[in-house]
Amino acid sequence: MQDRTSYRAPIRIALDAMGGDFAPAMAIKGALRAARAFDITLILVGDENILWRELEKHKYQGLSLEVRHAPEVIEMGEKPHHMIRKKKRSSLRVAFDLVRNDEAHAIVSAGNSGAVLYGALFVLKRLKHVIRPGIAARMPSASGTVVIIDAGANAICKPENLIEFAVMGSGYFQHVFEIPEPRVGVLSNGEEDSKGTDLTRDTHEQLKKTKLNYIGYVEGRDVFAGKVDVVVCDGFTGNIVIKTAEGVAQNFISVLKSEISRSFFARIGYLMSRTAFRAFKKRFDYREYGGALLLGVDKPVVFAHGTSDDLAFMNAIRVAREYVEKDVISRLRHDIEHTADLYRFEKRHPFINRIIRPFSAKEKSSSEAFSPDDDDRIEENS
Repeated sequence: MQDRTSYRAPIRIALDAMGGDFAPAMAIKGALRAARAFDITLILVGDENILWRELEKHKYQGLSLEVRHAPEVIEMGEKPHHMIRKKKRSSLRVAFDLVRNDEAHAIVSAGNSGAVLYGALFVLKRLKHVIRPGIAARMPSASGTVVIIDAGANAICKPENLIEFAVMGSGYFQHVFEIPEPRVGVLSNGEEDSKGTDLTRDTHEQLKKTKLNYIGYVEGRDVFAGKVDVVVCDGFTGNIVIKTAEGVAQNFISVLKSEISRSFFARIGYLMSRTAFRAFKKRFDYREYGGALLLGVDKPVVFAHGTSDDLAFMNAIRVAREYVEKDVISRLRHDIEHTADLYRFEKRHPFINRIIRPFSAKEKSSSEAFSPDDDDRIEENS
């Protein structure tokens, strides 16, 4: 490791500088912006020769930066569990090892999302009692922000998975945004109790008996309308929702620009409303929201968008810093440990029993637990 800086901030974040479509250039630029904006130490992980060459293009002196050498890269098309185990000198694996060994507080990566997910489970492990960790994605809404969980980690879910997503999503929203009782809803195709699938109906009935601020089913049109704070769904549905929303926002802005350019009077109107248009664009720009968090593992893991530029990387690092600063992991661990106190059942449901009791070795090895055989599922979700 080559070190050319002196100051060290208390919060240390490992950045997989070789992950992403535009790495390492955008990762380095984003890291420098984050180092200037926040009181953190960034550990840039990757081939040190490449990283220092990129750093020399910028003014990095005086910033709290470190470089850790990792000569290998996990490519997008490679099998996640094979590569995390085999490529122990890859930038992603080295970054995970830094977090596991408490040399860094959190990890940020825009690389192979299946490998990031598997690395989190294989290297960092789950929180006690958690069956399936879920990806929590922050999106804009009429009331500010909505969290969608799961956004891609688990395509096939059971009611107990969605219930723990609700517990973790509610806790995350409460601790980060300081909202005492976040509104939690299950995504469905209608508000009536009879709507949805067996999965959503069973989850719906159980969540109605909890102490969570559960508001019932929410439809697709309500997700961004400010009526709900935490939207619970399986990873297949959640991933489609966020990618559809991103696509609609990008195409809307593109069409709006095209229409404005066609008319002289439209251009005049744009000049008069330019500030409002810029605020609108910023609010619906995925880069402003940084990355998605994996809830349910014992250290902070942030998924950055594969197409992240410097702004997106900076905000992904901001999300990681915020997660560490507010000690969300410890608070979520407390929430999960005391899950029994969140539920009021006349007769406890067997799914809930599985959440609140410690898992035995037999349960961990069952088909309910994560295994390397889930690789195809992970890759498809990512």
